[in-house]
Amino acid sequence: QVQLAESGGGLVQAGGSLRLSCAASGSIFSINAMGWYRQTPGKQRELVADITSGGRTYYADSVKGRFTISRDNAKNTVYLQMNSLKPEDTAVYYCKMVIKNYSRSDYGDYWGQGTQVTVSS
Repeated sequence: QVQLAESGGGLVQAGGSLRLSCAASGSIFSINAMGWYRQTPGKQRELVADITSGGRTYYADSVKGRFTISRDNAKNTVYLQMNSLKPEDTAVYYCKMVIKNYSRSDYGDYWGQGTQVTVSS
């Protein structure tokens, strides 16, 4: 099976920075897109940023110019560098990868367990 493990969340003051990491492990054949989502209580999970296998990136308007997504294919890892953090960035952040493992013929979505990011004003 495949597992995603996140790290890097925490408490930071407004204007500060955090770096999230998400590493996939298990019987991985190939990874397509990787992305980061976030969710606050009572709201739907929203896409923050994603990156294709070719390196093309997408950012939500709310984080453009402040967040940077990157990936290390050799380590099956995706990162989210978050700078100039604002209180409204407070949320649980989830990574998602589109993965084909050795036991299936197609790609499927795999999620991390979530990591809390809290930005104080």
